[in-house]
Amino acid sequence: MSNMLDSEGLNLLFRQARTHTHWLEKPVENDLLRQVYDLAKFGPTSANMCPMRVVFVKSKEGKEKLKPLLDPGNVDQTMLAPVTAIIGMDIRFYEELPKLYPPADAKAWFKDLPANVLEYIALRNGSLQGAYFMLAARALGLDCGPMSGFDNAKVDAAFFAGTTVKSNFLCNLGYGDASKLHPRLPRLTFEEACHLV
Repeated sequence: MSNMLDSEGLNLLFRQARTHTHWLEKPVENDLLRQVYDLAKFGPTSANMCPMRVVFVKSKEGKEKLKPLLDPGNVDQTMLAPVTAIIGMDIRFYEELPKLYPPADAKAWFKDLPANVLEYIALRNGSLQGAYFMLAARALGLDCGPMSGFDNAKVDAAFFAGTTVKSNFLCNLGYGDASKLHPRLPRLTFEEACHLV
């Protein structure tokens, strides 16, 4: 048995995967969103801290709450997407470490660090989890439209009030309209981006 994905799997996750901004009118079931998270949660993080928190915005009311917090260029694609995942990060991630990292007192490693350091650690590890989240969504047949272009502070106030979670990025989810994709933009070659030492 091979430990590699076949070409079709690599196409799905990478070569043919695109950032979508136009969406088909096809709903995304809650059970599928649960499956996405249940795959994404296995991505690696420092000391298994798992700082990512997700709010799935699906309802008309939720979308209307999000709409004024978006940059104008992101409104249409977000309002038409079946789901918008707000990928957040808990900056007090260490509170869960007694459960998530039982081999040691990992909470002690982080709990007294300055707030800006904790936020940086949560951002790095939460972004890593966010990338796994997109791979999980693609693996389960969804298309993704990750983006910045929103007011983080206002999103935090609207969707994470009373918590220690801060927003990182948004990711629209659904079934993309491939007929409206522009040609894929170039990428740097191995020689341009990498060095062997």
